[in-house]
This record gives sequence, C-alpha cells and structure tokens, in this order.
Amino acid sequence: MTTATPTAARPVTPLGILTAHLQTALKQLQHAEDATESVQKALELAIGLEEYVNACTTPESKDLSAIARKTQGEPWDQRFSDGETVRHLEQEMLSGHVEGQFLKMLVHMAHARRILDIGMFTGYSALAMAEALPIDGVLVACEVDEYVASFAQELFDQSLHGAKIQIKLAPAIDTLKELVSQGEVFDFVFIDADKREYVQYFQLLLDSGLLAPNGFICVDNTLLQGQPYLTERSANGAAIAEFNQVVAEDARVEQVLVPLRDGVTLIRRV
Repeated sequence: MTTATPTAARPVTPLGILTAHLQTALKQLQHAEDATESVQKALELAIGLEEYVNACTTPESKDLSAIARKTQGEPWDQRFSDGETVRHLEQEMLSGHVEGQFLKMLVHMAHARRILDIGMFTGYSALAMAEALPIDGVLVACEVDEYVASFAQELFDQSLHGAKIQIKLAPAIDTLKELVSQGEVFDFVFIDADKREYVQYFQLLLDSGLLAPNGFICVDNTLLQGQPYLTERSANGAAIAEFNQVVAEDARVEQVLVPLRDGVTLIRRV
C-alpha cells in the first residue's frame, strides 16, 4: 500500500496571497536597491505573521492533528463529484489550527450546548467545536459529499469527543429545512459551505427559529482571498461580497468581520 505524498498548500488567504506576490516582486527587484529594501521589509512582516500567530496559539489536540494529517495526505484532486454536481475538494478547505482554536474558544465563551455546522468537509472545525461542548452537548454537521462524510466519521470514531457529532448527509439547505420542521434550535452556528448559498443559510437561520434568541452565527471565508473588495472576482467572490452586504444591511443583527485566515464574521441577533 502506497502512501500519498502531501503536496504543498497553495496560498488561499489574503495574507498568503500577499506574501506570494511580495516574494515574486522581491525577485524581480533585485537590481533596484531602494525598492528591494521596502519590499523586503513588507515581506518580513507578511511572511512571519502566520507562523507567529500559530506559535502563540494553544496547540491542537492529537485528534485534531490526526484529521489535519490525514486530510493533507489525501489525493483530493482525484475526487470531484458529490453525486449531482461537480465539487472540487482540496486540502485548503480544512479550517486549520488557529481557526479551530478560535472556534473552540467561541463555543466556550457562548456556553453553547447545541451547535449546527453547515459544511463539515473532513471534520476539523466540527471536532474543534465538539471539544468545547459539555459531555451532553450535540453538534449536527451538514455534509453533502458521501466520501467526505465517511472520511470524517472514521476519524470521529477514534477521537475523544466525536460521539457528540451527528452527521447529516444531504444538501445543507435540505438539512436545515428538515431541522426547522423538527423544531430544532441551536446556540451556535458555523457556516462554511457553498458560498453561493450563504445568503440563504443566513436568512433561513434568522427567519425560522433555528438560531436561539441569544445564539451566534460564525461565517467562514468572508474575505475569500480578498476578492470581495477587489475588482476581479470569481463567482464565489461575488457571492461573498453579496453576503457581506446583506448582513451589513440587516437591522436584525450586528456583526464584526475578523481578518483571521480567510476572514471570519461573527453575527449576533440584536
């Protein structure tokens, strides 16, 4: 049995992309000393930030580390279909160490007992949040890809807190509607799924009662490689820009966009 060789992760956050551009610029400016010095200083600031933040953040648990290692070693470029639509899976979809600890801290601070995870992938963020739940806490995870759900479930079964997680295998919108019909309510919701459906998730959470009166919503990728504030946007970038505007204009909530990794927005009903 051969083991897949982990490939280097491509830059997918504003900071990572900025660092890559600065590295390229520095090579191009080797003969322009004044410009090179300024770019070198900018690069040192950018390239050292993520490593320092990681070093100053509580280490991930061995169970989370196991998910990260297995995800990084998986040949995701060979897996594209979720049964109905083409879905490009890649290791960069993993939330990662700092964001995982950030979510875990938020769950502790919110004293959450019931969590809804919209978009699970290999389960890193789900397990990070489950680690902060009380022993009788519950996390319902929405995932559309059968292979990914099985991948995550195997890792949950081997972990200390995986029993708190219930995977719902279906399109997230369908699962949310089912949960509404069952009268389910959640203290904390994490959204990290199809960017084009973010507005639907948000509105359904507020309109249906799925979100507890004092509950919180946490939304990932709200900076999406800087695209929401740049002129050149992909379809996902345009969807995130629309989502950010919808949230900002909704008088029912207050929010803060935190420039953590690829952008995380915290939302509270007022």
